[in-house]
Amino acid sequence: MEKQEVGFVVNDEYKKWIASIKDRIKSSQIKASVKVNKEMLELYWHIGEDIVNQQRYSKWGDGLLRQMSVDLKKTFPDMSGFSETNLKTMRLWYRFYADAVNGQQVVDELSPDDIFRLITAIPWGHNQRIIFKCKDLREAIFYVQYTIENNWSRDVLEHQIESSLYERRGKAITNFKDKLPAAASDLAIQTLKDPYSFDFLTMRDDYDEKELEDALVNQITQFLLELGTGFSYVGRQVHLQVGEREFYIDLLLYHIKLHCYVVIELKAKRFEPEYIGKLNFYVTAVNKQLTGDGDNPAIGLLICKDKDNVVAEYSLEEVSQPIGIAGYELRNALRKEYQSSLPTIEALESEVAKMVGTK
Repeated sequence: MEKQEVGFVVNDEYKKWIASIKDRIKSSQIKASVKVNKEMLELYWHIGEDIVNQQRYSKWGDGLLRQMSVDLKKTFPDMSGFSETNLKTMRLWYRFYADAVNGQQVVDELSPDDIFRLITAIPWGHNQRIIFKCKDLREAIFYVQYTIENNWSRDVLEHQIESSLYERRGKAITNFKDKLPAAASDLAIQTLKDPYSFDFLTMRDDYDEKELEDALVNQITQFLLELGTGFSYVGRQVHLQVGEREFYIDLLLYHIKLHCYVVIELKAKRFEPEYIGKLNFYVTAVNKQLTGDGDNPAIGLLICKDKDNVVAEYSLEEVSQPIGIAGYELRNALRKEYQSSLPTIEALESEVAKMVGTK
């Protein structure tokens, strides 16, 4: 009489197959601890592959996963990861990447071995978020590579996916191909985004450039995270003396991979062509006064509330310096009707003083 658990018929074929899975798990348990993540992911990959093949050729349904979960938990009570849900995720993970890893789908210049090496180099939790949230293989590989390159935590990875980094990266309007050496222009283009997401800010509805600058500097960690890896903060309202006149740069940063200063001008309005002339002047001044022997020429970045891409492209035609133009999104602006109902700082301080005085 065949044994039956959780609605699945256990026959000799299944017993032989589950025994091979158990042997593979035992083998993986004795690997060196420094390879724990890689060995675990390779194990998960092959379990996912086995599940797909068995369900394809043996016509076993999802009852297989319930039975597998019961048997594996009994044999390996000290190991987590064998819930029915996680077994389904292993199957999904394998299906997601199988065509690329098996050489049936090309992703950029990556070989099947490259792709397998990448996806087994990040933690399982990161892998789960990528396959659950990414629309296709190319987007998924992008986030895998960036996770490795930037050592993203799971929360940072999730934030980058939800803020659509893949779609925004390299989309700013620039003249970099004309103004920078070929080796530097591609990296510089991919360094910028469009639009930038400033959703970590909460602003009143009719804020101006100074308030936007204040808010970004007050949230400098989030701002640098949104700008991307490689940016370091130098200062705000950076003073430049040119001839007998004084000028002030909104924000000055340095990019450690591009090895250059990045001059940022903020505009809380729609893009106008005249903004470029001022930024071009600032970049020229930074090159003459701040750029050193070990630095590459500075680049400029104009971040504005909105822009017409054609107007932006025309505006860059005749400028002498490498400049990028991008928009930004800010969903957390408070409408005027809500602002009037919020207490002022003075009112809050008065209330706190009253509470302290009654104690």
